[in-house]
Amino acid sequence: MELSIAILNFLYAIFGALLTLGFMIIGYKLFDNMTPFDTSRELEAKNIAVGIVVGAIFIGLGIAVGLVIGLGLN
Repeated sequence: MELSIAILNFLYAIFGALLTLGFMIIGYKLFDNMTPFDTSRELEAKNIAVGIVVGAIFIGLGIAVGLVIGLGLN
C-alpha cells in the first residue's frame, strides 16, 4: 500500500512540473504579446531590464503553481 501512494505522489509531482512549465510558457507568450517590443530580440541584445522582468515572471509563476501543486501532495 505504501508503494502505491509513493508512486501516485511521484506521478502527481511529474504532472505538476509539466503543468508549471506550461504555465511559464503561457506567461512568457502573454508578456511578449502585451509589450510593444520583441522580448526574444531584446533578450538576445542583452537587455538586462527585460531579462530581470522575464526572470521575475518565471520565478513568480514557479512559486505560485509549485505551491498549489505541493499543497496537493499527500
